[in-house]
Amino acid sequence: MTDQNYYAAVVGAGPAGMFAARELARNGVNVVIFNRDIKPGGLAEYGIYPDKFAMKEGLRSQFRQVLDTPGLSYLGNISIGMNGDLSLADLRALGFQAILVTVGAQGTKWLGLPGEKLTGVYHAKDVVYHYNQLPPFSQHKFHFGKKVAVVGAGNVMLDIARYAIQKLKAKEVIAVVRRGPVEVKFDKKEMEYVIRNLDLRALDDEFVRVEKVMTAIGQDPLAARAQILEALPKAQPSSSTTNFRFEFLATPTGILGDGIVSGLEIEDNILTLKDGEVKARGTGNKRVLDVDSVVFAIGDRVDESFGLPLEWNEFAKNPQPRFPMEGISFETFDPAQGSVIPDIFVAGWSRQASTGLVGYARKDGTLGARAVLQYLHTLQPVIPDSSALHACLGKLNKPLVTQNDIRKLNEIEIETARHRGLEYFKFGTNQEMLEKIMSVG
Repeated sequence: MTDQNYYAAVVGAGPAGMFAARELARNGVNVVIFNRDIKPGGLAEYGIYPDKFAMKEGLRSQFRQVLDTPGLSYLGNISIGMNGDLSLADLRALGFQAILVTVGAQGTKWLGLPGEKLTGVYHAKDVVYHYNQLPPFSQHKFHFGKKVAVVGAGNVMLDIARYAIQKLKAKEVIAVVRRGPVEVKFDKKEMEYVIRNLDLRALDDEFVRVEKVMTAIGQDPLAARAQILEALPKAQPSSSTTNFRFEFLATPTGILGDGIVSGLEIEDNILTLKDGEVKARGTGNKRVLDVDSVVFAIGDRVDESFGLPLEWNEFAKNPQPRFPMEGISFETFDPAQGSVIPDIFVAGWSRQASTGLVGYARKDGTLGARAVLQYLHTLQPVIPDSSALHACLGKLNKPLVTQNDIRKLNEIEIETARHRGLEYFKFGTNQEMLEKIMSVG
């Protein structure tokens, strides 16, 4: 076993944070994971579609193993940030020699359109958190109606479409895609869950509508159509009569309604090639889709209130990293001062928002941890004094969750699922989880 000679904090307990913490602990670092949520897992727990039981349980098993790593401590139900229970400055004052931020991209991207504040307009992340029972999103009320527009062309768009088709049993789901069929980003596997509801006649009509635009830049409509329909042979059974269709070459320009959504205004686009990249350009022709709700699945951005300098939708990174890993900078940077923030690093979606899935986050977290290790090795080893941390936590006057608590909660939820005859069960509020943990003693 490696002696623990350094002291570091990992903020966030998604895949990037969990595997980063394990990498640090295995290499001589006393690590404390701080997690806003009670449970570890992040988007692996609260972002994967609920019915993917085997995938989720496999990840939970891995996270349980991570929490058993010597030298690693877990603290859940504690938020870090300018408006959190502790700030980054507080962590420094508690003696942490380095801080690795892996809180994901908790902010949301919006287009700044008229009508975005209407009831029935949502960001996909909030909907995903809701149906995955992440407190407090699990308790939020949503108005979807019978006709749902989902803006986006990736796997998250398909997850929202799947939810609207299978759970909400909407009358119609429209995927609004800014560019064309060739530029969609979703996987064939994800399409298998919704393709039974795809309106094939409407798809053919849509290809007729966009054919000239596609061929004008050398795209093959028949090949694009065939690629979308590749999911048909392994299509999953449908549990609704929802009509699912695409609106390609369409940019939202406004949301209509009087308090509640009644329509989505879109502008028709053409495609252009610029430096080999396909771009969408508006034609000025606008029309309105008759919908009751609009969900934006257009990506995420980091939390502006966290306490780190920003560049675009991400935390600013050192353009000339001291400790690059595979050519990547994991070091935070202050553009206003033109200087690196020496002891704070970022990984996962905190480093590059909305990029990659669990495997990517795991690798990115591990590489980020190795950059932190290189930095720590420039410092003097320390024997951490955990008394200062415990004293500080005692002043928060709130229940905190440890590894042992997570083990208890997992056992309770497994037993509850067995008792109710369910494949899996989890509590949807923090109060329920904390009460169950405390009831075990």
